[in-house]
Amino acid sequence: MKKQGIGLAVIAFAVYIIGGIGTFGGLALIFLMKNKDLWGWGEGRAIGYLLLCVGLCLSILGVLLMRVFRNRGLN
Repeated sequence: MKKQGIGLAVIAFAVYIIGGIGTFGGLALIFLMKNKDLWGWGEGRAIGYLLLCVGLCLSILGVLLMRVFRNRGLN
């Protein structure tokens, strides 16, 4: 059971880190790619807003998962 708790904690921490990278990557796209095409996917600023929102959601999810795993005694 202890090994499963450590694995879940690592997954929660990874989700948190990926969310932070997405958030700051989105901010960079918003400020640096204004009115420029991003690899044919669309305007860089629009994709930056998408990354910003998804990154914030993943960061919040990671924090919530860490709190749940800590309080449930899995960790």
